[in-house]
Amino acid sequence: MRMLLSMLVVALIFVTFANAQNAAAGSKTVPAQTTEQRFKNIQVLKGIPADQLIPAMQFIRASLGVQCGFCHVENHFDQDDKKPKQIARKMMQMMAMINQQNFDNRRNVTCNTCHRGAPRPISIPMISEGSNPPSIPILDSEEKLPPNLPTPSELVEKYVQASGGPSAIQKISTRAEKGSADFGGHEVPVEVFDKAPAQRATVMHLPNGDNVTTSDGKQGWTASPGHPVLEMTASEVEGATIDADLQLPLHLKNEFGDLQAARPEKIGDHETYQLVAVRNGEPRLRLYFDEQSGLLLRILRYSESPLGLNPTRIDYADYRSVDGVQVPYRWTVARPGGQFTIQITEVKQNGPISQEKFARPSEAEHGNTDQSK
Repeated sequence: MRMLLSMLVVALIFVTFANAQNAAAGSKTVPAQTTEQRFKNIQVLKGIPADQLIPAMQFIRASLGVQCGFCHVENHFDQDDKKPKQIARKMMQMMAMINQQNFDNRRNVTCNTCHRGAPRPISIPMISEGSNPPSIPILDSEEKLPPNLPTPSELVEKYVQASGGPSAIQKISTRAEKGSADFGGHEVPVEVFDKAPAQRATVMHLPNGDNVTTSDGKQGWTASPGHPVLEMTASEVEGATIDADLQLPLHLKNEFGDLQAARPEKIGDHETYQLVAVRNGEPRLRLYFDEQSGLLLRILRYSESPLGLNPTRIDYADYRSVDGVQVPYRWTVARPGGQFTIQITEVKQNGPISQEKFARPSEAEHGNTDQSK
């Protein structure tokens, strides 16, 4: 049981973008502060908003396939005792110089360019295990697409109709769901509450207390048992807002106006069309629609960090009609460090949901009460 609790806590902290540095840094992020004002011993990532330091660390962790302790002394993140931390600083400076001198300050070269998930840079070309290369963040304007692809407008319109049509979609104002979350074979009960226009609360009932993630379209928080309440970064709030949008099919054109067609891909047994929403030459998100049904099968979105883009992939399945709209009863959230699946068993729509569900979680209930060292 103790091992299961540890796995769930680690997984849930990952799910909500937290890590050990968050706890050491405190439970609140002040947007007006810079990294050197909030954290100790910042040598390279100076002058950026304080809430961008943790996404930068997450990007390094994902690019090298390591945990915080690879570079940092646990619970003493300001210390410089470990050699990998010194090397990481030099590598970040080198990366910035390469991009400045060769790519007009665009992030064409990142930690992942050389490491590809390994602690040491990979110098020998890898043999591909599949016939299709993975999607890359930087868009290739010269890529030749297959002929006769549907236009972005046509794909969005088909998605709207497949989801139930404008009239039915507009009528959905709330959604309350119950089910379970599966972390590598370990299941916990879960409840998800959505309220238009962009509010969501996810409650995972762990054996030692509830993990709560809430967002209201402008702010977001997460709280795990024995850990302080943590505030979402701006990129995390943006992602949570997309997840919470009960009328996403109707909002795609306005929210992501610059939708571009990309190469179709196969997801499992499904052939899909792909659209990419672009911002500043980089993808904001990728949308994959089933060629036959028109339903959304995958979202691949990217959150900002000073070093590069952090990806989150959500696969939707088991669509069922509820009150005239198609609702996915299963979705899998995957990030570089792991994944989990939520399977819904009960859906109720347009019922009352208390506004308290979307409030900041209570420090008293979720504060760091673990005194063991």
